[in-house]
Amino acid sequence: MKNLKILMAAGALALLLAGCGGGNEMTAEEIKEHKGSFSAGASVHDPSIYEENGTYYIFGSHMEAAKSEDLRNWKSFATGVSKNNPLFDNLFDEPRKAFEFVGRNEEGGYSVWAPDVIYNEKMGKYMMYFCTTSTYKRSTLCFATADNPEGPYTFQDTILHSGFTTADAKNKEQIFGDVNFDMRKYMLTGDYNNLQWPNALDPAVFYDENGKLWMVYGSWSGGIYLLELDEETGYPIFPEEDQENEVDSYYGRHLIGGMHQSCEGPYILYDEESGYYYLFVSYGGLTADGGYQIRLFRSENPDGPYVDANGENFGLNVEDHTEYGLKMMGNYTFPSLPYSYLSPGHNSAFMDEDGKLYLVYHQRFSDQGEVHEPRVHQMFRSQDGWLVAAPFATQGETLREEGNSSKELAGTYYYVNHGTDISSEVHEAEELHLTSGGKIEDASGKNVGSFSTEENSPYITLSIEEEEYQGVLVDMEDEAGNPVLCFTAAGESNQSVWGVKYLAQEES
Repeated sequence: MKNLKILMAAGALALLLAGCGGGNEMTAEEIKEHKGSFSAGASVHDPSIYEENGTYYIFGSHMEAAKSEDLRNWKSFATGVSKNNPLFDNLFDEPRKAFEFVGRNEEGGYSVWAPDVIYNEKMGKYMMYFCTTSTYKRSTLCFATADNPEGPYTFQDTILHSGFTTADAKNKEQIFGDVNFDMRKYMLTGDYNNLQWPNALDPAVFYDENGKLWMVYGSWSGGIYLLELDEETGYPIFPEEDQENEVDSYYGRHLIGGMHQSCEGPYILYDEESGYYYLFVSYGGLTADGGYQIRLFRSENPDGPYVDANGENFGLNVEDHTEYGLKMMGNYTFPSLPYSYLSPGHNSAFMDEDGKLYLVYHQRFSDQGEVHEPRVHQMFRSQDGWLVAAPFATQGETLREEGNSSKELAGTYYYVNHGTDISSEVHEAEELHLTSGGKIEDASGKNVGSFSTEENSPYITLSIEEEEYQGVLVDMEDEAGNPVLCFTAAGESNQSVWGVKYLAQEES
């Protein structure tokens, strides 16, 4: 999965940073003169990533797909919910089984959302799991297969349904197949009890450390659930009922969420180095003003329990989920960005062959309506095994592993605390000063904390306003191409913090 362009950029960036010594800084006026961003060249909502032979593929809702060789520039190869879309070869053939249960959406068309692609070695096929839906709770999980990552994918079957009512009882076989489930268990006054049971949306598939295949899924409603899959067939392995451990015989194990609180787009990544399974989800509303954001939980087992940085599980009966889950990022802005970055979310993640971790999501922007683009940020492991994201899109960034005395790190940083709010508020960067004596001061010179590092180590610990954060130091470029020194860290308060020091550029 090595990418030559990224490696070349890393080398160029290292030379640039070495030339400026990492100490000289841009002035505020110079930063204003060096604002900028970049266009990804494609728009894919809910991007799920798959890599093969140095090419990265992202698949998203509405049958959108694009590919890239550098994780920044994307080229679309499929778009639009239509039989003319080359992504599928039979999805709209009669009897249109993928839509048989859900029907058409409110606009009179069909909704095809949130695909995830994985290669199944036992079947020798690329597997796409996706969902169809028509209301906020009536949904179907489906799967399709292909011989190439770009498709065409051949629809195979539906595997799970939600949102059924007593009127569907006469078609029970259509919903459950030849497996005998008691529909009444999932009903409340004749309708589907979506406060307790999941919406069959947003599937994501992963292998655990022992080679077992799992599918995590769910959106708002009764929360996020997990089912084991039969690798030889692609179908779910329905478990035995275990109410004490929140295992349902149809929907599987309940992991987090419920009571129709915002929680969707689950994705689980296993990291052999840390030994953790990381569960990513998105809170808030997905629109530009909806407060969409990325949260993180982890577990030592694929089926949980999953806890946040405070050691808490987001259970079914939590009344306010704001404080649950490490908030990796939300709305933010830095002085070199021409606009605020809004509503990042519905992410996937992957590890390259060098063990580097990456976060893949869609991003909206202030003053641009609902326009969105894919973004990819590198992630790093903190001292205590939490994942923290680089503040800017990947471009050959590296951990700063040499030196790192307080004197070398001293200077003005533009600081963002993502907080734990679920709102349209934009967290604007504010000035912090790291002193050569290891203190942290605000723009007025008031002492607000301290920091410490280890010599020749990328790790940094910051204490800011009595909250402690652990993270790493990263040399990278911002989205305008400016060299920057960053810290990215997470705290037990479930807040992530970023700091950016703009380094002076050498004159040519």
